Amino acid sequence: MKLNRILTLCAVTAALALSISDIFAQDNAGGGQGGAPGNGQRRNRQGGGGPGGGNWDPAQMQQRIMDNVKDQLEFTNDTDWTAVQPLVQKVLDARRDVGMGGGMRALFGGRNRGGDQGGANNRQRGGGMFGQPSPEQEALQKALDDNAPASQVQDLLAKFKASKAAKQAKLEAAQSDLKKVLTSKQEAQAYLLDLVN
Repeated sequence: MKLNRILTLCAVTAALALSISDIFAQDNAGGGQGGAPGNGQRRNRQGGGGPGGGNWDPAQMQQRIMDNVKDQLEFTNDTDWTAVQPLVQKVLDARRDVGMGGGMRALFGGRNRGGDQGGANNRQRGGGMFGQPSPEQEALQKALDDNAPASQVQDLLAKFKASKAAKQAKLEAAQSDLKKVLTSKQEAQAYLLDLVN
């Protein structure tokens, strides 16, 4: 039963991330050959009434995620939840920023090696479910794509690692702040939901 709840939360989070990616795609599709047809093709792959189908509301999906977390943590007092909700949001935002990393994006086809056309569009659109690529990550990837000298790659790799470490520290601080206001039972449930470590 707990596993089903975790999977549901993961699915909802992934749907939210994909919807945000679709919004970026719509914003960037405005003026070229791939404008409207590209968006229509994306919607067709996702299905009729789902994300990108015209009535999609990211704020509503965000609210569903928060409602699910509230239920899972068994908050019945709205005053208590109002105090805790910003801390939960801070964790979710920090986790999104940490993302699953560029390696996972590449494994799932998020980076196009087919020249400037596809690669630039993919990087502009946003990170989808793997988080927004950082400028450090994009610079490192560009250096690798351009076959840059090893010293330049090493320098960019060090900057990317430092950026990831800073994001991880921000996530850990947000998780620590959240844990301070949870009961032992809520902390255990938050751990199962991967909100805290």
